[in-house]
Amino acid sequence: VQLVESGGGLVQPGGSLRLSCAASGFSFPIYTMGWYRQAPGKQRELVARITSVGTTNYADDSVKGRFTITRDNAKNTLYLQMNSLTPEDTAVYYCNVVRANINYWGKGTLVTVSS
Repeated sequence: VQLVESGGGLVQPGGSLRLSCAASGFSFPIYTMGWYRQAPGKQRELVARITSVGTTNYADDSVKGRFTITRDNAKNTLYLQMNSLTPEDTAVYYCNVVRANINYWGKGTLVTVSS
């Protein structure tokens, strides 16, 4: 299993970023995928999940309406569109899949929201 995140960077408050996660080594289309984030000094937390058929859930009201998780099963790629970013969204963002009761993670991509 390999998960490779990209798309992070420095963005001003109110800006947008689109994160991508390229997946390989497993049957991506049949698995629920997730985005997590870990802010400095805090625990890793769930941001959003998407099932194999595209059903989504967002873990916190703070991201609902601003973040959108999607997937392209033909490209084995997971996305996270992030709009109206605030400094509180600053974190390392990780792609996740649970396969055979094992959590797999990418190395993460850093998102910094600052003026």
